[in-house]
Amino acid sequence: MRTVYLNGEFMPAEQAKVSVFDRGFLLGDGVYEVIPVYDGLPFRLLQHLQRLQRSLNGVRMANPHTDDEWTSIIARLVTENGGGDQAVYLQVTRGVAARDHVFPEGVEPTAFVMSNHIKPLPASYKTEGVKAITVADIRWAQCDIKAITLLPNSLLRQQAEDAGAQEALLIRDGYLTEGSASNAYAVIEGVIYTAPKDEKVLPGITRDLVLELANKAGLPYLEQAVTEQQLNEASEIWISSSTREVLPVTTLNNKPVADGKPGPIWQQIERLYQRYKREGTM
Repeated sequence: MRTVYLNGEFMPAEQAKVSVFDRGFLLGDGVYEVIPVYDGLPFRLLQHLQRLQRSLNGVRMANPHTDDEWTSIIARLVTENGGGDQAVYLQVTRGVAARDHVFPEGVEPTAFVMSNHIKPLPASYKTEGVKAITVADIRWAQCDIKAITLLPNSLLRQQAEDAGAQEALLIRDGYLTEGSASNAYAVIEGVIYTAPKDEKVLPGITRDLVLELANKAGLPYLEQAVTEQQLNEASEIWISSSTREVLPVTTLNNKPVADGKPGPIWQQIERLYQRYKREGTM
């Protein structure tokens, strides 16, 4: 039986209950993080907790725990759920209050954490690449906040699913922002492009690591958005997220990207990423 954490208590998942008056349930008033765990060790935990704090600040919500407390909670939960490779989901809502658009005063946040073993991705995702489509970015104007209000993302991801693709790449005002559940990259004339950190994209933890690895390897990159036309002409396209790591997109809108195979720059980043993980640099 899986263990979860809810408001100061560890308990079987089946026993966890949240009030129907919780603002997360009624208004989507909350933020979240997803933290990968390899061999029982959270990956880039400090960076994830820093992003959690930025999201909480962005919605004017108190953090119910210190970084040390979160670290302890996650460590215990991972251990109780069997260790190994897991994905930890952490959610904070504003708490239980009468339904009102105005923020309530004197309310304790609801803190929930669960973990699940990471299901291995199909090997073909890396040997052959994945498919993506381009769609209009219909999300709100504060995508840098990791909010639990994910209906637009779900609608976009479902469009990809309906089209037989693994991701939807989002176009806003003619420029690529990111994926429905990932950051996105385009390689043009040997340079890695990814959208800058602003209100239109999530500041991805994996994205930051990709750029760190590229920098150390001397691979040129620019934090600059590309146009839809540039995306269509790119020699390589990638997506990245905490649980899918870095994947090559080899088919875009039912057309091959370049020769339709994972490109050499992605292959180099993939080797560097996996080495980083093996070295245990968490």
